[in-house]
Parts: sequence; structure tokens; C-alpha cells
Amino acid sequence: MNESTIITSAGGNAGPVSPEPSDATPVTIERVRKDPEVIAFLQQANASLYALGYTEHGQRHAGLVGHIAENILNHLGYDERTYELADIAGYLHDIGNVIHREHHAMSSALMADRILLRMGMAAAERAVVMNAIGNHEEERGFAATPVAAALIIADKADVHRSRVQNPDMGDFDIHDRVNYATTRSFVRVQKDEQVIALELEIDTAYAQVIEYFEIFLDRMTMVRQAVEFLGCTFQLIVNDVRLS
Repeated sequence: MNESTIITSAGGNAGPVSPEPSDATPVTIERVRKDPEVIAFLQQANASLYALGYTEHGQRHAGLVGHIAENILNHLGYDERTYELADIAGYLHDIGNVIHREHHAMSSALMADRILLRMGMAAAERAVVMNAIGNHEEERGFAATPVAAALIIADKADVHRSRVQNPDMGDFDIHDRVNYATTRSFVRVQKDEQVIALELEIDTAYAQVIEYFEIFLDRMTMVRQAVEFLGCTFQLIVNDVRLS
């Protein structure tokens, strides 16, 4: 697999531009996680989605998605800064839910740009993060960079009973049932075989495997495109049975 750098420079006269941040220290994922504004926005975003009956989209989901995205690129041999940007993109990818669920990928990307600019991140890196966040939803997203591909895979892999916020099992919808039924989800990267596998364990006492495909088929199609962008083959393994 050919690796490509994600920090580029372009020559030529592009017209007036905003001044670049003067802080030469790279913005880290630790700094993003501890930022009071980020914390407040993620907490309110999740509270709003909880009121609407959605599964968890707060700090747990943000942290896990960032960590998975980082691990994917790390295991594939990308450089440290590239996979840290994937972690940052993963942590901020749902922050726009604080505004509204609809088009939250776009609002999340724009909010992330403002936050990271305040922190001093250079425009080239912010562009990578914005692109990844803006393309993470299956309705209109498409992986065109390694960071975007890793974010897509990580986001769609987070299916687990710990995401269910509805306390009343009798009132579960299909999303609650499928998430609650999923007792294990794991993204396995096999660099030598050029395979990225999503391994799921689903307790069929709570949901049938077919229900997973009823709500996640579009997401798995998007994951396949992202995996193939990274030069790998996608495998979906449910209850130790390979389905793709």
C-alpha cells in the first residue's frame, strides 16, 4: 500500500488569506479532550439526542471513535501526526449535534475548524480534519483521505449495548435493540493480508442478525468504500461467521 503525506503546500498566488496561527506546537488530542468548550458542546449534544431517543453520541462515543481511527492508521503504518489527526477528527466528528441532528456532519466540521483555529492548528491540518468530519455520514459522505477513511470505519464500528440510553427495554426501537444485542464490536487490522475486519457478537435473544442489516446496510457499504480507499479488503464477521 502506498502511503501519502497529508500535509501539503501549494505555490502560486491564491489571493488574500487569513494569517496562520503563530503557535508552532502541534495541537494534540489530549488538549482537544480537555478543552472546556469541546466538553460542554459534546455533553449538550448528547443530552439533546438523548431527549430525541438516540443512542449515545457523547464523550464515550467521541473518544472511542477517535481511538479506533487512530489505531487503524497506526496499524497500517501511517505517520504519527496523521493518525493523531484521525483521533482529533474522531473526537470532534459529532460536535455539531449541539446545533441539530440534520446535517450535523457539516456543522461539526465548521465548528471543529473554529475550535482548532483557536487552539492554533495550521490551516493544512484543519482542512484534513474538516474534510474527514464533513464526510462521515452515509447520506453524502465519501472517503477521499486516509483520515476520512479511518473516521468512517471507526464511527460505523461503534455498535454496542453501552450506547443504549433508553432505560425501558419495553420501549426499545430497532436501533436500541441492535445496539443492546451487540455485546462485542472490534475492528481488526491485518496489515500483511491487507484486510480490515469488523467483528461483532450479537445476542440473538435481543435482536436478530437480519435486523443489523436492516439499519446498517448503507453504513457497511460506506465502510467498504473507506476500507478499499486504504488499499484493503473489508470483512464483516458476525458471531464468528464471515458474511462479507
